Amino acid sequence: QVQLVESGGGLVQAGGSLRLACAASDGTFSNYAMGWFRQAPGKEREFVARISRTGGNILYEDSVKGRFSISRDNAKNTVYLQMNSLKPEDTAVYYCAADTSPIQSRRGERYSYWGQGTQVTVSS
Repeated sequence: QVQLVESGGGLVQAGGSLRLACAASDGTFSNYAMGWFRQAPGKEREFVARISRTGGNILYEDSVKGRFSISRDNAKNTVYLQMNSLKPEDTAVYYCAADTSPIQSRRGERYSYWGQGTQVTVSS
């Protein structure tokens, strides 16, 4: 069972940038597609981005397109989320998740493993 640990969250002003990282404990990291999700207070968890096993296929939620970039380094068992031009509405706990299926999905229930989350707060 793979364990996922997120890092890189924090407090940033609107317009600023943060880079989240998610490190996997499992040496079979390259077998998983990886996703980022977020959950704001009082709201449901929502999909942010997904990257396929090799990095060749990427999906983004519409509100983050052009601002966020997902990438992965299979040699380091790590997936990243570069977040630029941050807005107050990006404030949430961000989670990474691993999907054993190669079928692209934005649905959280399709992902088998989850990290504990990292808080991102964007001040106006």
